[in-house]
Amino acid sequence: MAKYNGPVCKLCRREGEKLFLKGQRCFSQKCSFERRGFPPGEHGRDARFRRRRVSDYSRQLREKQKTRRIYGVTERQFRRYYRAASKERGLTGVNLLRILERRLDNVIYRLGYAQSRAQAQHLVTHGHFNVIGRRTDIQSMVLRPGDMIEVREGSKKRTFFKELPDLAEAQMVPRWLDRDVKKLVGSVTQLPERSDIDASINDQLIVEFYSR
Repeated sequence: MAKYNGPVCKLCRREGEKLFLKGQRCFSQKCSFERRGFPPGEHGRDARFRRRRVSDYSRQLREKQKTRRIYGVTERQFRRYYRAASKERGLTGVNLLRILERRLDNVIYRLGYAQSRAQAQHLVTHGHFNVIGRRTDIQSMVLRPGDMIEVREGSKKRTFFKELPDLAEAQMVPRWLDRDVKKLVGSVTQLPERSDIDASINDQLIVEFYSR
């Protein structure tokens, strides 16, 4: 399945909750979900369709789709991450979320160097970051404890990165990351715990979906 390039606010409306895909816009009055909280489509406003009984399969599918859309990955990538998670020791659902959290684009977002994961993906694709001292443009790179991420020296001269320290300072960093805002450097210090990851995601439903 190709990457979705349509209006991302429709994804929030489809899942029935805010996925915070557009950064600060999601906290403003311009948020489409606040103005049109019903599902998109011809029957989105019709309450009869929303009152239908939801099957177990539907709940599992929606949870998988919601998680995939939050992290901005394709179906093929998500399946690959699930297979990798199932081979690791421990709970498969937690392992899956740990892999998704350690993607380079998500780490940059968590460090506060981007307002959304989509913006983080854009910055990585344009090669603004070094990982372990080497320039990379692979947004799906999964980092390990000890890996260091830094903004490249040439990129620091751009207006966006000159203003970034003040913007990043306002965002809290999870416990499994370390950050030096002034130097625009960050690192992965440990594997994220389940308590550090979005509590709204029900990873057990995702495991049930792939275990059918």
